[in-house]
Amino acid sequence: MTPPTATPPLAGRREWTAFVVLLLPLLLVSMDVSVLYFAIPAISRELDPSGTQQLWIFDVYAFALAGLLITMGSLGDRIGRRRLLLLGAAAFGTASICATYAQSAEMLIAARALLGIGGATLMPSTMALVRNMFRDDRQRTKAIGIWSGAMAGGIALGPVLGGVLLEHFWWGSVFLINVPAMLLLLVLAPVLVPEFKDPSPGRFDLLSVPLSMGAVLPVVYGLKEIAADGFGTVPALCVTAGLAVGFFFVRRQRTRHDAMISRELFQGGRGFGAGVLLNSVAMFAMMGSAYFTTQYLQSVLGQGAMEAALWSVVPSVAVGAAAPAAGAAALRFGRAPVITTGFLVGAAGYLLLTVTGTDSMIVLLTGAAVIGCGIVAVAATVSDMALAAAPPEKAGSAASVLETGQEFGGALGMAFLGSLGTAVYRREVTDGAPAGLPDGALDTARETLGSAAVVARELPGEAGGSLLALARDAFVSGMHAAAVGGAVVLVGAAVLAAVALRGRGGGTAPGRRDRHGAEAGASGAPGQTH
Repeated sequence: MTPPTATPPLAGRREWTAFVVLLLPLLLVSMDVSVLYFAIPAISRELDPSGTQQLWIFDVYAFALAGLLITMGSLGDRIGRRRLLLLGAAAFGTASICATYAQSAEMLIAARALLGIGGATLMPSTMALVRNMFRDDRQRTKAIGIWSGAMAGGIALGPVLGGVLLEHFWWGSVFLINVPAMLLLLVLAPVLVPEFKDPSPGRFDLLSVPLSMGAVLPVVYGLKEIAADGFGTVPALCVTAGLAVGFFFVRRQRTRHDAMISRELFQGGRGFGAGVLLNSVAMFAMMGSAYFTTQYLQSVLGQGAMEAALWSVVPSVAVGAAAPAAGAAALRFGRAPVITTGFLVGAAGYLLLTVTGTDSMIVLLTGAAVIGCGIVAVAATVSDMALAAAPPEKAGSAASVLETGQEFGGALGMAFLGSLGTAVYRREVTDGAPAGLPDGALDTARETLGSAAVVARELPGEAGGSLLALARDAFVSGMHAAAVGGAVVLVGAAVLAAVALRGRGGGTAPGRRDRHGAEAGASGAPGQTH
């Protein structure tokens, strides 16, 4: 007979207050992904970046964040998650000041890279600290639900906040807003947030740092390029090179006792690997739908950037409530039914997108809200499942692997669904283009709907209107094809979740007593200091 496991202590007012403090960096890091959408025109006027520099101003933050997540998660396990959080807050605040007062495009790119490094320390630290502070399954599930909702809200609010700031201040204000929050975090975290680290982490594996970056960055870069420009030789080589380096990185992790990613995470049927995979599929669906909905509002409906950003916040109202609701449902019915249902809800949202026309904003926003609710419910539940499966002393590594999987999933979703929609768009524009277009006009119009709009404005008479109408119809047809693809992927994910989580930790509601009366998932918190 298995002896009963001690019930873990409940978190009190101190832990919940500390949790609120931890939401500060989460909101800011997630907003920084999208806050630049409105600032680029002003930055272009002030700093005069080249086309390549402008792309790097956008992308270097995400690349630095993705490439260093695994390294920073492992480092936090060794030096302490709170300490890493504070170092990241200092770096993030300093980089924000440098970006605010950047005098050249090169300086802004460097500042954005430092912001990404700071973000890579903050993201896994906050999630790992949540795992350590909330050892009771029910409380942890609730906290992670709120955490997931806050992250989704931050991404949605980024463009709106950027637009509001730029209405009243200069472009640097979109970065300067980070500084007070980071100062508040530096003051409050040492007082409220306890320290946790692995009591016996082993040596830090320096060689795994470049290997992990060499595995992650080429794949993410290649997938983003495929999403933007379609399949090409260079992006394909980048993905192939990243996968090759990833093979050696995984092999090293499997053979070293002090590996950067602990083998314990994937052993013993814990459910961690299933959680990472399902979380990646969830982000695949989320980013794949966002790729089309934002373009639809601006390019099909002709809304300005600020108007489109405000309308795009509407679905996030429902989405923000979905994560806590999913946590409550998981406590009552178990994780597996909630995850499976969430994927099916997301698939239903994608099917809604298949009935949109060129003037269907309500249908589009409803579909986006349904997709978001289903996917955020999945993400919150599988994150909770994966973190519950991870040993508390490995929480930093577990969080970093989860978030790296999200980066891969999001990039793959944009690449796969974006390429599918683009292929349909180009075929329909080619087949239906009016006769007599100037040399090169058709090739330009085939690239994107935005390019077609530029060509249409330069055409005389009804030819411009005809081309623009054709391009809008073609874009919507492409979105329909991508939506069908997204629905198929999510239905497959629902089946996979139902099968993979059957009889495992993911199928049991957190906090339920097993037949011996022990609390499911109870665990201590090695390495806690005050």
